Amino acid sequence: MKISCCWMYAIGKYGFPPSVEQMLRAIQEMADLGFEYIELEGMGFPNLRDVVANRRQIKQAVERAGVHVVDFAPLLPEVIALDKETQRSAMALFEQGVETAAYFGSPFVWIDSYFPPLELLEGKALTQDITFGLDYRVRIPGGFRWAEFWEHFVQVVARCNEIAKKHGVQLLIEPRVGEVASNSDALLRLLEAVNDRNLGVILDTAHQHAQKELLPLAIEKLGPQIRYVHIADNDGKVNRHLEPGAGNIDWEGVFLALKKQGYDGYYAIDLEKLPQLEEKFLQSRRFLEEWGRRLGL
Repeated sequence: MKISCCWMYAIGKYGFPPSVEQMLRAIQEMADLGFEYIELEGMGFPNLRDVVANRRQIKQAVERAGVHVVDFAPLLPEVIALDKETQRSAMALFEQGVETAAYFGSPFVWIDSYFPPLELLEGKALTQDITFGLDYRVRIPGGFRWAEFWEHFVQVVARCNEIAKKHGVQLLIEPRVGEVASNSDALLRLLEAVNDRNLGVILDTAHQHAQKELLPLAIEKLGPQIRYVHIADNDGKVNRHLEPGAGNIDWEGVFLALKKQGYDGYYAIDLEKLPQLEEKFLQSRRFLEEWGRRLGL
């Protein structure tokens, strides 16, 4: 079983998003915790620009720590903006982010499924603040048409996928509560619309459990399109990201379903900011290692 440390470790330790200096410390800390595989992110225009500008220094830190970047997220919600100039700027920086992922040697880049352009009355989009367990209230703004926006979203994801292919990496999309593609059926519709094997999905157990998905069935639906797995637990009512075993996810069912699909990719521990964060990451790794031994994953 290949176990990765999600970038949520750095966010939980240093805030959202971590500075480049904090990134360098977090990379070494993840290695010191015994992780061989890690994620990195660049979130929003200022942070992603900093990561791109300092990518040589970051790569040197990765090499010194003896770890491998296996997923990099150039996260810019503006790529789905309806304003063409805003979207053009975001797409140009996104491509620099993909180039940076290739420079790091990452096989994957990922994007979120992003919050649609609705009027948000309560709660925060997760690209604004990483706070889990929120309630959402929205209003549909005048002039918004779902069918038109969905077509736009598909075109954006297809363009992002072409950029990823050009640089030799796969594009993954992560479903999250309240976003455009928040469940397995929306992901299937998106995959069918883009129709390119370079595009895959992240199975995020916490988000999809909070969406009331039957996780083994979601895995059966998505099958080989699952290229990466985010591991966290909750009670199925809110999208908390707790250590596995702290909620009520049926982990045996999840792992057996993944084994049935022949999944042999990374299991990435994806915890929110928790007390004794380092120990929770280590505890989660031991949890995965035990299931890996038990089921031959």
